[in-house]
Amino acid sequence: MTKEDKQIAVRGKTVCVPAAQIDGRTVIVTGRFVRMASIHDAALAEGEIVPNPADFMAKLAASGLGADILTFSQKIHDQTPRHAYPFEWDNAAVASTSNYTEWWEGLPQVVRKNVRRSAKRGVSVEVAAFDEALVRGIKAIYDETPLRQGRRFWHFGKDLETVRADNSSYLDRSDFIGAYLDGELIGFMKIVYVDDVAMVMQILAKASHYDKRPMNALIAKAVEVCHQKGIAYLVYSKFTYGKKTESDIAEFKRRNGFAQMNYPKYFVPLTIRGRVALALKLHRGLVELLPSGMIRVLLGVRSRLLDLASTGRAWSGQIPAKGPTAVAESSDIL
Repeated sequence: MTKEDKQIAVRGKTVCVPAAQIDGRTVIVTGRFVRMASIHDAALAEGEIVPNPADFMAKLAASGLGADILTFSQKIHDQTPRHAYPFEWDNAAVASTSNYTEWWEGLPQVVRKNVRRSAKRGVSVEVAAFDEALVRGIKAIYDETPLRQGRRFWHFGKDLETVRADNSSYLDRSDFIGAYLDGELIGFMKIVYVDDVAMVMQILAKASHYDKRPMNALIAKAVEVCHQKGIAYLVYSKFTYGKKTESDIAEFKRRNGFAQMNYPKYFVPLTIRGRVALALKLHRGLVELLPSGMIRVLLGVRSRLLDLASTGRAWSGQIPAKGPTAVAESSDIL
């Protein structure tokens, strides 16, 4: 177990963090005051994440990473806590894909209409090869606007080679699904297969083609592909984020057949500092310590300031549109 540096993406920027290989997993350590050890890309790791926590922690201590807390989760559909360590409930937005007809018939009528409307307006949706045309199409989508969901869009302005590198991970167990209009890529989804689950790594569409409803069409195609491959679930990141239980994206997921599934996430203190941090809930981060009302206000202020900065015009008093075509929250996996 040799310490090394591992490059990871944090809010769209590449940073180096301490890392070590333990039991075939890449363990990274982040944080300054409280040093959190976690499994890199745990959501995309096949098999049980930490089969033997006690043995794993002993090896972590010997690695010299100096972590205060080890955090790891059970698989998303493994919902019964199986380890005698402190845990909190994490969640995921999950659609059952074992029966396509059942999923389709469970959708609201307006969503089914949107999928049909997409086809009627000329959008074709298909599994796409990861080639030069797809990379250029993804870059064009990235470069449509510098702001999405009321915040700076991490991938805006990236050069072609960076876009290719960002999207080339896990290609041996991935599918890209493209939404095309007259040969132009107007939306895409990348899904990564993990055991019997498909993880949405990124989904994005051009806001200029919102009326074509490419997002609804992409999800419908993804569920169809998963059903054909015998995949049990399609997972679209989280359903709720901390105290932010209601949002446009949560409603979008709900309407498109996703439901919240809770599963245990463990936080195991390794040092006295780690125990104190857990007791004070410092492991959750500053945002989780703020009142939910204050979080909503701060998010609104951020959205308005970014809109003002990007347009160079005086704020009109209207919050910029943040429809589901702007969704890309799964891209933090990249």
